Amino acid sequence: MESQIPAVNYSVLNELRLEGSFFDVVICASGVEFPAHKNVLCCCSPYFRTLFSKGLNQKNDKVYNIQGISSKMMEMIIIFAYTQTVPVTRDNVEQLMAVANHFNVSGLLQICSDFLEAHLHLHNCIGICRLAYYYSCPKLRISAFEFILQKFEELVRVSEEFLQLTFAELCDIIERDELNVRNESLVFTAVLKWISHHPHDRNGFLTRLLSKVRLSLIDQDLFLDNVKNNEYVKNNKYCRSLVYIAFLQAMYDLSFNVSGASHCGYRSVHSRLPFSVLLSIGGWSGNRPTNAIEAYDSRAKVWTDVICEDGPPRGFLGTAYLKGYIYLIGGSSSLGFYNKVCSFDPVKKVWQEVAPMHTCRGYVSVVVLNDLIYAMGGYDGFTRFNTVEKYNSDTNQWTLLSAMHEHRSDASATTLHGKVRCHECLREKLRTRSLVLADQMLLLVLLQIYICGGFDGDSCVNSVEAYNPVTDTWRTVPSMITPRSNFGIETMEGLLYIVGGFDGFSTSAKVESYNKETNEWKEVPDMNTDRSEFSCCVLSGLPNIREYVVYREPPAPVNLSMESKIPALRSGEVEC
Repeated sequence: MESQIPAVNYSVLNELRLEGSFFDVVICASGVEFPAHKNVLCCCSPYFRTLFSKGLNQKNDKVYNIQGISSKMMEMIIIFAYTQTVPVTRDNVEQLMAVANHFNVSGLLQICSDFLEAHLHLHNCIGICRLAYYYSCPKLRISAFEFILQKFEELVRVSEEFLQLTFAELCDIIERDELNVRNESLVFTAVLKWISHHPHDRNGFLTRLLSKVRLSLIDQDLFLDNVKNNEYVKNNKYCRSLVYIAFLQAMYDLSFNVSGASHCGYRSVHSRLPFSVLLSIGGWSGNRPTNAIEAYDSRAKVWTDVICEDGPPRGFLGTAYLKGYIYLIGGSSSLGFYNKVCSFDPVKKVWQEVAPMHTCRGYVSVVVLNDLIYAMGGYDGFTRFNTVEKYNSDTNQWTLLSAMHEHRSDASATTLHGKVRCHECLREKLRTRSLVLADQMLLLVLLQIYICGGFDGDSCVNSVEAYNPVTDTWRTVPSMITPRSNFGIETMEGLLYIVGGFDGFSTSAKVESYNKETNEWKEVPDMNTDRSEFSCCVLSGLPNIREYVVYREPPAPVNLSMESKIPALRSGEVEC
């Protein structure tokens, strides 16, 4: 039999170091000597292998003096060579990266890189991005740069690092399709803030920066107030030309919108990519189930059909998004009700059947809590249930739980303060309602439950109420534009979306959104497929986001020199 022995037993090596056995070299740094084993140091770093093989010292001299490094950092290198680990902290991470890079200790550099990636925040992401570029840590640099793009709006408001960006770095950020901004006026505001920090030195960059801002996408009122009448713009003839061209482009797009071309996603200047997309999945369209999936591109304001391996057509289903997978739970088709559960990989775009539930459930209520999926109640064509089961994706197993007090189906459920809340909808003609948690960022520390529309036993309604768990009170919210029931509901980027449903006469493709800040509902472009009894979910940060949105021409590559890209690094520049 072939024995499985690890290539290196680091615990034994460290024991030899601590015992002082078999030393054959002494490394001296800042007057402090560190006895060691040549073979161990050579395995740790090619720097030492070169040092020992060159014979820079006398043959019988075992002491090697290392210049330009503190004894503390040298001790860290020695410890890492024998244990493959060191204590990384906010105070020493930059020094460790510098010495790991100097001695070419790739393992230590990776540990530092992982530490910085785990501690990315608004006040250090730019500095970390620079460090990653300087020390050739591509994975860290990508993570930091993506963090900058995703959190750009907050970054501009609170980060001092933003004001220290070079012109080239700012260009590289604002020209990206992936820049996550809800309104292009925020990019314009960011440019002005950066210039105003050092107007004498930076005013000359205004024209080139404005060429990266998609001015024609700015709301018309904001365009006139904030852009056209801005003092920097008015005093620069080249900027005035850019604004004039942008205004003509906006008018050109508006004329196409009126003629209906906006349905095809046409714009003379394409919009940026959204960070999140809203999916509509399955349901009933007319009098038959569908397996169609559509994604809403909130930047281009267009619904696109998601092309993927055909999934099962079904309606009255539950949907959950967990650990990167979408789960379709139960439901029904023309063949009957299901206990089947399928998972969808949004990156590979493939379906896979997973463990079925114990009970066939259509009209099922589904929530996710603590990385577990809960399926509650439902209907199998004969019986309305009060049973509950939960799914563990790690073990691919459903487990029966204690039953609810009430039998219910077509109910909505959500989580609040670590508990599952279920609202009955089809019991003794009680009104059908859909529940959703409002966006935490939008409501700061207060979560609220919104109950929207539904069926009152006679007709579809459009009334909306919100529950405040802190005060234990309900308040009336402006009514939806369209009365409906059996619709999809989700929150995305601070807006509450109501999608499709049944309007009392037929399945609908109409969509609307509610903005808590303005306390009003607005119409959103219709879906391509009218549907009801379906599910919605929101996907964020997809690496293949372009496959879920309207086509955009990829941006041209940017070539920037080291000098323009990375200013001189100073000790303590990165705040962890």
